[in-house]
Amino acid sequence: MKFNVNQQDLQKSLNYCQGVIEKRSTLPILSNVLLDVSNSKLTITATDLDLIFIHEIDNVEIIEEGKITATSSIMYDIIRKFSSGKKINFSLSDNNNKLQLESEKSIFHLNCINASEFPLTDENFNQNEFSVKSKQLLKLLNKCKFSVSNDETRHYLSGVFLHQTQIENKIFLTAAATDSHRMSISKLRLNEKVEFEPIILPKKTIFQLCSLLEDYEGDVKISNIKSKIKFELNNSILISKLIDGKFPNYVQVIPKNNQKKLETDLKLFLDSVDRVASVSLDKKDGVKFNLSKDTLNLSVNNANSGDGKESLNVKFDYDLEISFNSRYLIDVASQLDGDKIEIFFNDMGSPALIKDPSDFDSIYVVMPMKG
Repeated sequence: MKFNVNQQDLQKSLNYCQGVIEKRSTLPILSNVLLDVSNSKLTITATDLDLIFIHEIDNVEIIEEGKITATSSIMYDIIRKFSSGKKINFSLSDNNNKLQLESEKSIFHLNCINASEFPLTDENFNQNEFSVKSKQLLKLLNKCKFSVSNDETRHYLSGVFLHQTQIENKIFLTAAATDSHRMSISKLRLNEKVEFEPIILPKKTIFQLCSLLEDYEGDVKISNIKSKIKFELNNSILISKLIDGKFPNYVQVIPKNNQKKLETDLKLFLDSVDRVASVSLDKKDGVKFNLSKDTLNLSVNNANSGDGKESLNVKFDYDLEISFNSRYLIDVASQLDGDKIEIFFNDMGSPALIKDPSDFDSIYVVMPMKG
C-alpha cells in the first residue's frame, strides 16, 4: 500500500473522525481509523459501533492499493502539525505492522492493526430515500438540539424525535426535543410525502451531523431501516443506530390557551436576561419576571452572591409574576433569527410559549420555576 494525499484534505477528514471515536474505548481497534486506498480514492472509516462515519477523498495519487488501520488521534495530531496543504506520502512496511508517513523533512512510523479486524457492517438500506437541503436540515437540528435531555434514566428523551407531519395538504419533516423542563419543535417543508418511519436520533449523532452540515452545501440523502439511519452527503456517509423507545406525545404539551402576549426586541431581551443572571453562579436561580403594562422587570436573587435587577420596555397589557431558569431562556433566545421575540403566558404556574415572528416553523415551550 502506497499513496500520496493532500494534508488539508486528510486533516479535515480525520477531524470528523475524532468526534466519532470514543476516547476511552476498551477495544483497541475502535481507536483506529480504517484507511482503504482503492478505485482511485482514499476511503476513511471511523466507528464506535453505534455510529459509523465514512469519508472519501478523491484527490489522491495511488501507487499501490491496500488497506490498514492506525490510531486516529495520533495520526490526526501529526497531520495537523504538518505544513498546511503539503503532500503527505504514506507507505506500509512489508510485514504490514508499521505505517510510514512522510512530509517535507518529517518521517513517522505508526503501529497498525490489520484491516480485517475492523468492524464493518454491510447494511442494506432500503430504497426509501429522500433528500433535503443541508442548510435546512442543519437549521432544523440546531433549533432543537439544546432541549435534548441529559437524563440517562429516560433514554428516549436523549435525542431528537424526527417524524413526518401533515398540516392541511403540506408535508413536513418535523423535529422535537424535550428534557421535560423545556421543549423545542421545528419543521421543514418536504415536496411530497416520503417513506420515513418516526425515529429518535441520538445526541452524539446530531452533533456529528451538524458539524458535517456546517461545511457542506447541497442535498443530504436520508434513508432508514428499522434500527438505523443513513445520511449521505457528497463525499461523506454517516450511519447511526437509533434510540429504541417511544417519544412522548409532545403535541399535548403545547399550550393552547396562552393569550397574554409579550413582544420585545430580541437582542435587548437576551442581553438583559444574560446580565441579570450573571449574579447567580450556577445559573440555577430563577430569573423573576415582574410584568405590568409595557414593562418587564427582571430580577435574580442569590443568597450567597447578591442580586441583580433590570427593567425593559415591552409590549404587554397584563400584570403577571413568573420565574424561569435563565439558561433555558438564553438557549431559546439565542436560536431565534429575527429582531423580535414573542412570549405567550397563561398564568404563573403554566408553561410559556415562545415564538420567533420571523420563523413560523419553530416554537418553544418553557416551564416556569416554582417559588
